[in-house]
Amino acid sequence: MHSNWSLFPDWIAIVGSGYIGLEFSDVYTALGSEVTFIEALDQLMPGFDPEIGKLAQRVLINPRKIDYHTGVFATKITPAKNGKPVTIELIDAKTKEPKDILEVDAALIATGRAPFTDGLGLDSVHVERKRGFVPVDDRMRVLDFKGDPVPHLYCIGDANGKMMLAHAASAQGISVVEQLTGRDHVLNHLSIPAACFTHPEISMVGLTEPQAREKAEKEGFEVSVAKTSFKANTKALAENEGEGLAKLIYRPDNGEILGVHIFGLHAADLIHEASNAIALGTRIQDIKLAVHAHPTLSEVIDELFKSAKVKAHASGPIVNEPVAV
Repeated sequence: MHSNWSLFPDWIAIVGSGYIGLEFSDVYTALGSEVTFIEALDQLMPGFDPEIGKLAQRVLINPRKIDYHTGVFATKITPAKNGKPVTIELIDAKTKEPKDILEVDAALIATGRAPFTDGLGLDSVHVERKRGFVPVDDRMRVLDFKGDPVPHLYCIGDANGKMMLAHAASAQGISVVEQLTGRDHVLNHLSIPAACFTHPEISMVGLTEPQAREKAEKEGFEVSVAKTSFKANTKALAENEGEGLAKLIYRPDNGEILGVHIFGLHAADLIHEASNAIALGTRIQDIKLAVHAHPTLSEVIDELFKSAKVKAHASGPIVNEPVAV
């Protein structure tokens, strides 16, 4: 147990090592706190592409004052009182056996959010919520218990559980307004980027490599991976920020982009060239001919697309069918 803290805790436990937990660990270690992660799954950063997660752990966690417990649940957290520390009781996630009791200065719960959709009168239109979320189709129309759209009723944002991000909610709202004004629009959720604002940043769009390989096995196509390092980028080196990796997951037969993951300087800004390409159905063999200013960080993405080996030469956008998210 450390000394009592005034502005910042000497030692803080963060429950959950997703992007929110990771961002807060970045902040607290920069302010001088020690951090302990408590993660229910067997590895840290479970939502990220495993290769990106491995590098991020090497850069963002291992050199800092961060330790971690994986495969455990925090079952009981007792707040600090009368000079006593915060106590956290841990149990094994699989066996439910008691594992440990931590005494820390503060605890941060970063295990995600639960929907609050009570009292909306959904029963009156025969809508059954799923784990509290409002079921919708790919046009954000609310679905009744038979799976049919309820007339004139839409649900956008966190309450539908598709993708709990502010810009996803905004895009869903725009999609609904387009439909209401007579222009059909289906939002491709696989084209929506996400970012983790650590130092350096992590960003992603589309599928992780395991997700892509699972989809490929089901649908019978090949998956290839291209990678490039920030160490090969002159702007990143000039900024003294050469640590980083960009990764492209794609179909070598037709040039479809399945996912892009970036860990490095300004990754959150760099992802949009890839997310726009997925949204527009742009093939790698077309986008690899685009020109990027030198010296800029955008050349990381340029190198990524140029290093991909695509068999097809035919152009024309790929039309993505709506996907369930």
